[in-house]
Amino acid sequence: MARIADQTLFQLVHDFLKVYLPRHKCTSENTIKAYRASLELLFDFTKKQKNIGLAEITFGMLDYQTVMDFLDHLECSRGCSIATRNHRLACIRSFFRYAASMEPTTVVYQLALKKIPQKKTVTAVPKFMSEAAVKALLEQPDTSTAKGLRDRFFMILMYDTAARVGEILNLRVKDIHPGTTPTATLYGKGSKMRTVPLMKKTMEHFRSYIRAFHPNADCFSEEYLFYVVRDGQKRQMSDDNVQKFMKAYGLSARQICSEVPDNVHPHLWRHSRAMHLYQHGMDLTLISQWLGHAQLDTTLIYSHADTEQKRKAIEQSMDSNNPLVGKGALLRYQVDDEEVLKKLYGLK
Repeated sequence: MARIADQTLFQLVHDFLKVYLPRHKCTSENTIKAYRASLELLFDFTKKQKNIGLAEITFGMLDYQTVMDFLDHLECSRGCSIATRNHRLACIRSFFRYAASMEPTTVVYQLALKKIPQKKTVTAVPKFMSEAAVKALLEQPDTSTAKGLRDRFFMILMYDTAARVGEILNLRVKDIHPGTTPTATLYGKGSKMRTVPLMKKTMEHFRSYIRAFHPNADCFSEEYLFYVVRDGQKRQMSDDNVQKFMKAYGLSARQICSEVPDNVHPHLWRHSRAMHLYQHGMDLTLISQWLGHAQLDTTLIYSHADTEQKRKAIEQSMDSNNPLVGKGALLRYQVDDEEVLKKLYGLK
């Protein structure tokens, strides 16, 4: 059974990504990329753990323990959130369900992965950067070099649009619309399209970037806005590339601004822009549309985060003589009656 399954592993991977998802399920390009990335990460992890080549990986190697170790690796070594961990697991399970439906001998592997639980997630207050931290980061790239020019414009565009990193990486030259009211067309989750405005200063950086990286492109160009050159060919930039240069700029920016977080990552720009818009008075409904949230409830996290920030600021500004935090306040609300305490605790 293992021998037959091993022979079909990569044929099933190919058919899953190239035929089943795009043709049979009409899955969006972004979703297919998520499935592909999850499987690629799992295979890379397995190669390293077992010190083998890609072609040597078998279904038998992708067992319960390997996938569990992989998920722990994502969370502990790569710093992924629990939500990302659960998403990767869901993508891997989807492939194994497909494999089991096409090749019955692989059902045993699918059943093993069903035993891996999804971790419970807690809605956390989003982390965001101060405006001073954003300014310090944007000053780090050396814009006398092509790479520095590209990296700074990438971060400026991420901040101005409050886009997800995947939305920025998927941008084509034609998706940036100059004019009296410049805009960018973004394609979010489920290929949902939205248009966001761009600041005039952003467009100045855009024109400098285009002159350096797309000198012959017109406004109808299908070329990826951000790319890398490999083997003489322009290829879409990867999120790993973005993670790498942002981490490096974060380390150098912290030397001049203590407000820069320890871990600067792409999604931090999205949270920061949304928070700054909220703090400067933009209505949450507009921010929700800007971010492409399907539900307004998702956007309320910025309200909660700002409230928490204000609470901490108030606490720090109060001295021990303040009636709300001083010793008198504690005594005033002290309860010694155990029957009353039980009622307060919901035990009665």
